[in-house]
Amino acid sequence: MKQYLLAAGIALLSVACGNQADQPETTPEAASPEAAAAPAPTEIGDPKLMDMGKAGLANLSKGDVAAWMNDFADNAVYQWNNGDSLAGKEAISKYWTDRRTNALDSITFSNDIWLPLKVNQPQNDRVAPGVWLLSWYQVDAKYKNGSKMTQWIHTTMHMNDAGKIDRVIQYLDRAPINKAMSGK
Repeated sequence: MKQYLLAAGIALLSVACGNQADQPETTPEAASPEAAAAPAPTEIGDPKLMDMGKAGLANLSKGDVAAWMNDFADNAVYQWNNGDSLAGKEAISKYWTDRRTNALDSITFSNDIWLPLKVNQPQNDRVAPGVWLLSWYQVDAKYKNGSKMTQWIHTTMHMNDAGKIDRVIQYLDRAPINKAMSGK
């Protein structure tokens, strides 16, 4: 009896597998040639952008704001999550030069995570299509007054057609920065 059940199971399995092989493929790509040619809404971007981002943080850590600014477009905007912003490469450079010279004794970035993205079809009208570099990292800063601050920061950067940063949006907590700046 066991032999008959085993034979019946093998026969059913082979029929089932044979029927699936005869089925046409029903993936969206197979449905139409246009669907296969359309790019995904987003895709992983060029990994070389990660090197650019890492080099930028290394330059900022060394206090070499001029080298860091080489990757910025003249019309770049640097924006924080609280709504403050700087417009133009010159204004961004002036802010960070002053910050590194007069406020920060040292700043280091660690535990960094990088994600280059290419946005082909924005999901809303507030996100620009094109190339983005997303990053997360821990910041350890020592201020001229002796205070220290540590926090995680998330930064997004958009690149223009020339490969220059034209928008930075930085998400951080101002409270520990303000506390460290006050020396308390």
